[in-house]
Amino acid sequence: MAKYDPKSLIAEEFINHNEILKTIEYAKENKSNRELIFSLIERAKDCKGLTHREAAVLLECDIPEANDAIRDLAIKIKEKLYGNRIVMFAPLYLSNYCVNGCTYCPYHHGNSYITRKKLTQEEIKAEVIALQDMGHKRLAIELGEDPVNNPIEYVLDSIKTIYSIKHKNGAIRRVNVNIAATTIENYRKLKDAGIGTYILFQETYHKENYEMLHPTGPKHDYAYHTEAMDRAMDGGIDDVGIGVLFGLEMYRYDFIGLLMHAEHLEAAKGVGPHTISVPRICPADGIDKDSFSNAISDDIFEKIVAVIRIAVPYTGMIISTRESKASRERVLKLGVSQISGGSRTSVGGYIHDEPEDENSAQFDISDTRPLDSVVNWLLELGYIPSFCTACYREGRTGDRFMSLIKSGQIANCCQPNALITLKEYLTDYASAETVKNGLKVIENELNNVPNPKTRALAKKYIEEIENGNRDFRF
Repeated sequence: MAKYDPKSLIAEEFINHNEILKTIEYAKENKSNRELIFSLIERAKDCKGLTHREAAVLLECDIPEANDAIRDLAIKIKEKLYGNRIVMFAPLYLSNYCVNGCTYCPYHHGNSYITRKKLTQEEIKAEVIALQDMGHKRLAIELGEDPVNNPIEYVLDSIKTIYSIKHKNGAIRRVNVNIAATTIENYRKLKDAGIGTYILFQETYHKENYEMLHPTGPKHDYAYHTEAMDRAMDGGIDDVGIGVLFGLEMYRYDFIGLLMHAEHLEAAKGVGPHTISVPRICPADGIDKDSFSNAISDDIFEKIVAVIRIAVPYTGMIISTRESKASRERVLKLGVSQISGGSRTSVGGYIHDEPEDENSAQFDISDTRPLDSVVNWLLELGYIPSFCTACYREGRTGDRFMSLIKSGQIANCCQPNALITLKEYLTDYASAETVKNGLKVIENELNNVPNPKTRALAKKYIEEIENGNRDFRF
């Protein structure tokens, strides 16, 4: 029987089934333990996080006033480390060819309802120009696993194409990559191509259920998939993003597994995950979410986000357009620091609206608003929509980034950079109403930049943007 060891490089030891079961039991036994729960809340105020077992107790807590305190603490930690900045990005689907048999994903090899597509480099160029014309600076490329149709060379060529396109004042400054688990050699190639974050969702950490949900294809190999982040870091990628698809397994199990994975990366590699994503199972062609009995409610989802923010305060949290406007609004202040806007999950969807009989989308979008509407909505809620990519481009990644965010010093860069990139967006892409709201936010928030020299330089950069210059950063 595997023994739990967060430093181990063996999947079933750092994501240990018995440890998860013991943690679930411990949390249930202590869900009404006022002394323990309030002591955990008090200790977590130092923004140094909690263990997976401690976090499980907070998730299970059934004391109303303690749950209020958990929510309030998540809000305070989010404000302290991330301020009111929300980073914007968009997914770019390159190909939906896939050899895997994942039962919850419409890309699965046996799905006859979906139209298979793969973008050429010229088509990728057209998609990127469309995204630049919206105002996007950060993309996450997505594609199915297919060594014939989607080899690593195709991914590398696509990244090169994306970075090469300069259209009007547009440029994609950071390409994050969400592709299947691969080799150290291939991760080195991705690193050399200049990717930002390597993203890979575990889907579920429950090994037996994982293997049932992935009955065929290379993704069936639980260990190879679960150990992918270690190989990515060994290949030189120091920013990695993890996540589960809530609804595939009992949410308590995957919540604990997710935090154990973060603890493992910190213990074994010295750097925890750069981001954690929290998608939920949702409808798609050929997939009925009602067939997954572990789907979670909005209230549970909200609490999961709050406790993750408390447990791993240094990690960015991502929510996609799978979630509705109302759902996204509920969790923004609790922990989410990155959202997508104006997204399309179909292959080639930014250029062409697909006929109903040619659907190539991975999942249905709940928040269908264009990017400008999302930006204006964030402004009206009091957030700063940020298109910043400065940390990646200035080498503030991996342990360097983590040390800055854990100390709170990252805000000295992030606040002015967010305002500068917002000014770019307002000048080049925004509607009149968004410009009006955005300029008010910039004026107010510039006064909140604590360092006088930084504040003065930020004001100068913003003036330079009005004069036609671009791409300033701290």
